[in-house]
Amino acid sequence: MPHINTLSQWINRAPLHYAWIIVGVLALVQMVALSVNFASGVLVEPLTDTNGDFGFSASGVGLSFTLFFLSGALLSPVVGWLGERYGPRNMMIVGAASYCGVMLLVAFVSAPWELWLSFGVLRGAVQAIFMVPLMAAVSGWFRHRLGLATGVLWAAAGVGPAVMAPVLINLVEGIDWQSTFIYFGLAAGAFMLLLTLVFRSKPADMGISAYGTQESEREEGGLSQDQERARAKVFNQHVRRTKAFWNLPAIHGLGCAGHGIVLLFVAPFAISKGLSFTQAALILSILSLVSIPSRMLTPIIAERYGTKTIMATCLMIQGLTVILLFFSTELWHFWLFAVLFGIGFGGEWTGYLVINRQYYGNGPIGSVYGWQMSGAQMGHAFVSYVAGLMLDLTGSYTLLFMLSAVMSVGGALVTISLEDTSKRLIGDWEAAVPEERRAAASAGD
Repeated sequence: MPHINTLSQWINRAPLHYAWIIVGVLALVQMVALSVNFASGVLVEPLTDTNGDFGFSASGVGLSFTLFFLSGALLSPVVGWLGERYGPRNMMIVGAASYCGVMLLVAFVSAPWELWLSFGVLRGAVQAIFMVPLMAAVSGWFRHRLGLATGVLWAAAGVGPAVMAPVLINLVEGIDWQSTFIYFGLAAGAFMLLLTLVFRSKPADMGISAYGTQESEREEGGLSQDQERARAKVFNQHVRRTKAFWNLPAIHGLGCAGHGIVLLFVAPFAISKGLSFTQAALILSILSLVSIPSRMLTPIIAERYGTKTIMATCLMIQGLTVILLFFSTELWHFWLFAVLFGIGFGGEWTGYLVINRQYYGNGPIGSVYGWQMSGAQMGHAFVSYVAGLMLDLTGSYTLLFMLSAVMSVGGALVTISLEDTSKRLIGDWEAAVPEERRAAASAGD
């Protein structure tokens, strides 16, 4: 394949390793694909406004979020496996086209069941593609500096929600719901499909080595599909025997349950305290903007000093700062909360790729990361419906925010019980791969 060899020689001489291009591409994808997810709290009010176009109940809207997260939870392990089998780039093409289609369906919602299907089930299925195989692909591009790469990726992804929260609410109010999601869906889908022209699943697809690969390390290039599947099967068997495999999804679920309530209900709560729609949307924007340096620094610090302590600290901050909402009545109160909560929120969920590397080395983590994302989505699914139901029954936000604090603090306590991240948990797992399907692996495995 002369053209690949020529291309790889040119790329190897380039001043910037292609792994950083991959980070840039995925950062743009996450900015677009996750913007509606993390900014969707501002849509609760127009959907539940009895004088608006919909007039849905809070529990009905909450059910759409529940179905979104439940769909993602059930499909995350599946798309993780599909990513290992067919490659993240193919999954990205499918995800971009599907995202466009789902946003167009959301544009024409007129009944609760249509909201549940489009904004719930189908959107959750598409989000699983962006959150699991694409994120897991980053690990394969880096032998060193994975923490920095992850931090850059998640920090950039925080820009999307910060921008989209006020944009969405102003478009819905200034134009209409249908036009907003038609234009956004078409633009987002086309943009992400263009990015697939640059994205590649792994370094071997371009005939180059992962970033930070040493000359003495053996490479994974040239693996056949049978070899990749054999390695993944043995790797997953070894990982499932560790306590961390079961605890990490639980921690992710508790943490996401904690911030999920806030992301969904802090805006309508602020409106009930007299703030305008725009002021309420700004709370989510401030929260997202403050989370950016936290997202950036957490994986970097975690890679150098261990992920366990910083994850537990961020979860504790996320839980304890919710108490401020019990006393918030003015705009500056909510801004203070957004700043402090954003620090914990940005750090509690961005270290999972790093902790997987620390526990499991350079193995194929698509399915493992899928199970962890499944736990996260389960946490969101549980609280999104339960919180909406609680609000319908009591009319009070107090119990909702108490539940949020308990979930986050509980996640911190489970994190403290994790194994020391300075030691690998599965040892030389590749020795168990059948000899005829064993391939050269990096020395870090």
